[in-house]
Amino acid sequence: MDNERLLERERYQMDQIRELDLEELQVEEVDDSSDDDDLHATGYGGAGSTGELTFNTCLASLHTYLGEVEDTHGRMAFLEGGAILNLPLFYLEGVVLFPEATLPLRVIHPNFISAVEKALTQVDAPYTIGVVRVHRDPDNGRPRFATIGTTAEIRQYRRLEDGSLNVVTRGQQRFRLRRRGIDVEGAPCGEVQIIQEDQPLRTPCDALGKLTPLSNLRTHSLSRIQPSIASRPKLHQSRDEDNVSESNSEESFERALSLTERRIHHSAVDSCYGYDIMDEPTSSDDDKFLCESDLKDSESIGSLHSNNEKQIENAELGLGSSSTSGRQSCKGEEIGGWKKMDFDQFRRVPRAFWPYWVYRMYDSYCLAERASDMWKKIVGASSMDALVRKPGLLSFYIASKIPVSESTRQELLEIDGISYRLRREIELLESVNLIQCKTCQTVIARRSDMLVMSSEGPLGAYVNPQGYVHEIMTLYSANGLAPIGLPETEYSWFPGYAWTITDCVTCETQMGWLFTATNKKLKPRSFWGIRSSQVADDMQ
Repeated sequence: MDNERLLERERYQMDQIRELDLEELQVEEVDDSSDDDDLHATGYGGAGSTGELTFNTCLASLHTYLGEVEDTHGRMAFLEGGAILNLPLFYLEGVVLFPEATLPLRVIHPNFISAVEKALTQVDAPYTIGVVRVHRDPDNGRPRFATIGTTAEIRQYRRLEDGSLNVVTRGQQRFRLRRRGIDVEGAPCGEVQIIQEDQPLRTPCDALGKLTPLSNLRTHSLSRIQPSIASRPKLHQSRDEDNVSESNSEESFERALSLTERRIHHSAVDSCYGYDIMDEPTSSDDDKFLCESDLKDSESIGSLHSNNEKQIENAELGLGSSSTSGRQSCKGEEIGGWKKMDFDQFRRVPRAFWPYWVYRMYDSYCLAERASDMWKKIVGASSMDALVRKPGLLSFYIASKIPVSESTRQELLEIDGISYRLRREIELLESVNLIQCKTCQTVIARRSDMLVMSSEGPLGAYVNPQGYVHEIMTLYSANGLAPIGLPETEYSWFPGYAWTITDCVTCETQMGWLFTATNKKLKPRSFWGIRSSQVADDMQ
């Protein structure tokens, strides 16, 4: 059913494309409310779009410049993590493919045509190729091959009269390149090992290290009362009320965990606390021991929080700076009365190895919510709740579309661990501001100039007639660029727009293209496409 709906949608969009191919484009004027509806339908509003976007962003993601292509109708199941197999390989300069990202190919070279034909007929992984980034060594100009790549499933292809192939693929799984070579037919191939992706857990594995167990700290606010046998039941009653409150808090926390996460959390709790030292009635000597133990643990917790929580730092100064005062307060039960000791500052410390705020730093779901909120503010995306519930997919989704340099994107691909990848993406989303020429460091644009012209996002891969694949980021405006030559409409990546090659004015390096509308009703009237391979790594 999903495939049928997809084919129906593509047929509808193809009809729209045929209309755009007419000499006079039939683009209707739309009001603001219609713009909003269209933007929600496509998933993006575009940063700074000002509600004037009449271009259908779905058209660019269909790669209609490749012409009619046939669906392979074959959907391969994901390969098992750790599996080793031989795949035909494509070495692409300036391109980093992520799982779930679309990659168009124009296959002209006979060796790569053989690689595609091999992929269409192989048994172990039908319709599958491997994509590896290659770049030039800045010192000697020699090609360098990445060790981490991505499998790509051939979704559509078409054989042309000259024997070349037009192919549309989609990223599937990451792999490690073990060895590479050329087979007897001249097709580049290699032995790869599929990477086993980790599972998104609320409690990261790193939290279960071998650390000194923390005591079961609870809120105790003891009034100045004369200790007696009659007063002890009231004291225990107050403790029981606190126990119920804490129990409810932990129950709500545990209800939000999956079965696997719950087992990990329980194992951490059980390993820390074989017994509850705060609930058993004790003698005055035992009370002295308990107070000393709690204060020692208070010192360790205070030191743990001192650089992160000002409130707990103050608590450390008041409770953990002197164990003598703590002992005196415990002895006070024998000679006079309890001093008031408030442990509210430790309320956020869970019964586990690390405090709650540490867990949130590496909680995949918390990081996914934060990353999605930042992404929506930057590119104007609509609801991303479905992706937030799958942090692994969200991390690849953002990595494949974030407008950063080619080398930074390869860095994101090589990160193992969902939480670590999301943390790096959040760092990039917070810091990315300037888009500069890689050669001369001239500032071309800022993040606020970003424009979404494809349903794939502000950055996407496109292929030219010569077979070169370019990843470009689209911008409303740019500085320091000079158009070269006349506008061309043939083989345009954006139907209804003509393209013109643009160079950096300072160093004369080709930075990308200027796209101009061929119809007065089409908006935006013009925009820029900048090659990510020509963008500097430093974007702050």
